[in-house]
Amino acid sequence: MKLIKTCFKEKKSLGQLMHRQAMDYFKQYLIIGGMPQAVEKYINTKDFKEVDAIKRDIINLYKEDIVKYGGEDANKIQSIFEEIPSQLQKHEKRFTFNSLDKNARYREYSGAFFWLQESMIVNIAYNTTEPNIGLRLNRESSALKCYIGDTGLLLSLAFDENGLMDEDIYKKILFDKLSFNEGMIMENIVAQMLVASGKKLYFYFNYDKGNSKNNMEIDFLIAKSKITSKHNISPIEVKSGKNYTYSSLNKFKEKYKDYLCTNYILHIDDLKEENGIVFLPLYMTCLL
Repeated sequence: MKLIKTCFKEKKSLGQLMHRQAMDYFKQYLIIGGMPQAVEKYINTKDFKEVDAIKRDIINLYKEDIVKYGGEDANKIQSIFEEIPSQLQKHEKRFTFNSLDKNARYREYSGAFFWLQESMIVNIAYNTTEPNIGLRLNRESSALKCYIGDTGLLLSLAFDENGLMDEDIYKKILFDKLSFNEGMIMENIVAQMLVASGKKLYFYFNYDKGNSKNNMEIDFLIAKSKITSKHNISPIEVKSGKNYTYSSLNKFKEKYKDYLCTNYILHIDDLKEENGIVFLPLYMTCLL
């Protein structure tokens, strides 16, 4: 971690060997999660299936707590919780309320989201309509993304159809041999790491029917504590694969150049800097 911090501060790459080792550790954490019982079980057994059993016990405890303490919103809370993996599986990842009920509106479910967030079961990101110095001032509460507080639990919740996850599935995820939407896992863990480092979660979304050139979505926006003549908002895009484009980020930094500080892309490769963007390995998220 000392080397990682130094490389982040000096904007230097770790080098292929150290980066690969850091990513291996990061991927282990990503699929095991940070729940103490799950971590302890993996350290003692190195058995992903036993770890998965622990995580499923925790998920069941969450469900029991929802029934026990959720009050009149318990059914709504349960519906949201069960729906999170399929919502994050979508390309845009914004929570669609009609998936809960065709007539559902945010105001009817706001209490349920608040309960989940206060219980630290989920992390919620809100849309901000302008990357201004006070992101909360332009918050659009009804447009939100809902992430599981622990990414290891998300993985077990996502593969819930057949009970325990097979050891082979974990190993395929670990070694990039399984074809599924890793984007939701990577975006979830970035949300988790930003919250753990004290950040509030915001994203930016704009859809213009009349002009597609104005269409853009930025995964996260964070406010830097140091204020200069600029507003010091940093846009963050999360990329899970090797080949990707970042047209939204280019349009965003052109449109709001007077508002922005450093532009980031978090990806699976080593640190580099080009085209006015800092490309960071995902494990450096905690240093932002």
